[in-house]
Amino acid sequence: MASAGHSDLGEVVPEGKDSETTQAEQENTDGTEEAQENGQAIVADFLTEERSRLHETMSLLGLETYCNRKLSLQDARQISFDSMKNWAPQVPTDLPWSFLRKLLALNSEVRNTTLLSDLPQDDRTGEKETQVDEQEIYWGTSEDIYSLTELVTTPDVPLNPLDLLCALLLCSDSFLQQELLIKMSLCQFALPVVLPDSENQNHTFLLWALRGVMRTWWWQSPGGPRTPREESLVLTRVPIISFARMDISSHSKSHLLNAVMSPCHHQPHDYFCHREMPSAANAREIADGLIEMSWYSPGGSSKENADVFPEPVAFANLRGEIGSHWQQFKLLTETSSAVFILTDNIGQKEYELLCSLNGSTTRYYLILSPYRGKRNANLRFLNKLVSVLQIDYSHVLVKVSSTDSKRLVKRLQAIVVNVIKSASRKVSLEDMAETARTLGLKVDEDCEESQKARERVEKITQDITDVELYKREKLRLQGDPWRNIAQVEKELCRLQRAGDSSPEKYKSELRQRLLTLRMHQNRNELGCGMQEFIKGIANPSLVEKQFFLGWMKLKLEEMARQSRRQPPEALATLGPKHSRPAELSEQLWPISLGVEHFLREMGQFYEAECYLVEVGKMAESQKRFTHFVGLASELVLSGFPLELMDRGTCCVPLRWVTGILRELHARLEGRPRLLVLSVLGAEGTGKSTLLNTMFGLQFATSRSYKPHGTFMQLISVTEDFRQDLGCDFILVIDSGGLTGGATAARGERYELEVSLATLAMGLSNITVVSMAETKDTPLAALHAFLKLEKLGHVPNCQLVSQDLSDGLVSRPNPRDRKQLLEQLNDLSKAVAEMEKQDEERTLSEMVLCDPEKHIWHIPRLWHGVPPMAPVSLGYCEAVFELKRCLLENIRNGVCHQHRDIVHLVELVGRL
Repeated sequence: MASAGHSDLGEVVPEGKDSETTQAEQENTDGTEEAQENGQAIVADFLTEERSRLHETMSLLGLETYCNRKLSLQDARQISFDSMKNWAPQVPTDLPWSFLRKLLALNSEVRNTTLLSDLPQDDRTGEKETQVDEQEIYWGTSEDIYSLTELVTTPDVPLNPLDLLCALLLCSDSFLQQELLIKMSLCQFALPVVLPDSENQNHTFLLWALRGVMRTWWWQSPGGPRTPREESLVLTRVPIISFARMDISSHSKSHLLNAVMSPCHHQPHDYFCHREMPSAANAREIADGLIEMSWYSPGGSSKENADVFPEPVAFANLRGEIGSHWQQFKLLTETSSAVFILTDNIGQKEYELLCSLNGSTTRYYLILSPYRGKRNANLRFLNKLVSVLQIDYSHVLVKVSSTDSKRLVKRLQAIVVNVIKSASRKVSLEDMAETARTLGLKVDEDCEESQKARERVEKITQDITDVELYKREKLRLQGDPWRNIAQVEKELCRLQRAGDSSPEKYKSELRQRLLTLRMHQNRNELGCGMQEFIKGIANPSLVEKQFFLGWMKLKLEEMARQSRRQPPEALATLGPKHSRPAELSEQLWPISLGVEHFLREMGQFYEAECYLVEVGKMAESQKRFTHFVGLASELVLSGFPLELMDRGTCCVPLRWVTGILRELHARLEGRPRLLVLSVLGAEGTGKSTLLNTMFGLQFATSRSYKPHGTFMQLISVTEDFRQDLGCDFILVIDSGGLTGGATAARGERYELEVSLATLAMGLSNITVVSMAETKDTPLAALHAFLKLEKLGHVPNCQLVSQDLSDGLVSRPNPRDRKQLLEQLNDLSKAVAEMEKQDEERTLSEMVLCDPEKHIWHIPRLWHGVPPMAPVSLGYCEAVFELKRCLLENIRNGVCHQHRDIVHLVELVGRL
């Protein structure tokens, strides 16, 4: 520790005479007593002003209605006229909806709140109907899909993007908040951790909202291989490095933070909003007091110095001045390994504020930007702080106009590396929330509905120590029993193993075997876990039900991650370039447990009971599980993905699915019109990510837990767009990954995949086939096209070629599209030969595939190398154009006529 002499700290303070020191000190001393006497009045005025600003901001954005009736995820997902338009906000009330659409679509320019000037009515109407050039529609453009370049910007109502974010989060329910933060994480934006509420001064720690965020990095164990790790952000313990401003700072701490988190040879990524970003220089109205955090995750590259930091580390940023937001600042000081405080100068007021930190074990660093003539005053107070904060000259950095910014950033990075290596304090967000509670901050998941739901989930999961054992003993109707039933039902249709028996005798034997299997199922009773699960989804409180499903999903996924902490030997040799979740083959991992297993068990109880009634072995009045389809239909209506087909059996539980669809028909009334859209493709071609980006859905994409069945999810169309679009709902089907390549075209697995593809495509008005390369094309999908053509139903087909390479690729041209189609035609001929068809049919002939209108290129998902790479703007632009074209086709009647639910029930039975 350095002594208190001037020489120790004088090295880091710029030269200059101190002509104002004495006067400044006197003014500070005289003002202290007066400030204390008027403190309460100042605080009261400050709170009144903050409340007024909040009301003004909500009114400006048109969000007053949602201060009490919160926005939901269903509201944000709805398909409307604006879902297919390339428009930018023109008035402040457009901003919240523009923000929601862009963020759910992973558009990295979402934080630009610049408004566009009003246009004459004719021009504005014409712009909304403008069509993008066909060449650009199908192969993406380099323009921002939300900007209209011929309009001019107007600064009439400047709004800081952080104000917009805070306003939206304050008006959103817990589940929309969680989805927004997941999308922000994928864009590599800093995440709000403490949300200020100036209305009630009841600031909220967003623990629940952050629970859905996952982080992946490559872990280097001592002397061992690099291995991938995926963990919940909430549970990951890392050192926290905090940045805060005291009084006035001439330099942007957010800009500095971005530079510290980025490699020195790269352009800094805008993790945190800073004043040099468009519209971010506007004064904040309601966002002061916000704590944001961003996590750095090493990528494990073998290249030297490729990672900025050797281990995961979190960076926190307090918006506003620490004196006005002491509660939030205290949270940072009590949880951080190091705190960097930016200020121009240190006077009496700043000195007294820093003295209150005496006794803290946190390391403190000061980044000064001193005025000329303040050298001696700064030195005097710094020397006093040496013993108070336990600092020396290395803890004080000076940034003036002549300072080399890159050198300062390298110095800060070196300090952070040193802190990481010596950090004895590693904190998770759950730990941080505990500290927040002691400081009087509200934690979002402490609400009664969340706690009740969590308790119920704990009752279910406390008995799960071995997943396979739990399935066998507690979920007894699925697995082998359901697989045996599926085989018998398929054989009843095919009669392929009759041998010397007559068809009627063989059918009778199969029916008897089926009856025995179903009676055995029906003799089982619901276990305690299943009973608790049913109570959870039957809860009359929609909020508590949503929390229950959320906690179930989180708890089961965390159990799956824990079981995969030690990866199979076959994965140890994979490097970072193989880190896409889909490339972790399902054969290498044990099957996990998910919410769908509990719903599948309900389905089998329902199926067994219905079958026994059908064959006269049970009276209608004896049925106990009729209400199960009502519970499942409620989940579908709330936007929950429901399993349509279990890939393990590749058999649709027909009575269960049709029962749910009939219940939906009854609840929706008036024969609602459905448009069915499905996505097929080989494993690892980005199907679920494509759907989630296109429609803001929640199909699983996690490395640790990825269900392999076929799931459906319902999206509502706004009332004012239903007539124009021609349907009331869009039913989206996400198929499990098919096997790509010629080697898949054989065996029982191939037959099962053909069944899966036939079901998904047979139900659909539109089918999107996703592929990375032609050799990855699932032959089962081409086989399904042949089968459906015979039935007279071939859906509108869109072929999507997704770039999964590590490098940038040039923009494809029409010649590439034609070549791709020729290769697919050759494959379809090969499939026709396999089926021994007299006439060879090409894909072009089967689905009338025009390479100019039905083949798309989607650029690579990441802009850079994961895990720190954000989603690329090119990806979200191309996906938006695909979505726009699909909706335009629906609107123009290009695809087959919409279906009602009764028709869908009939199709499920036929296929």
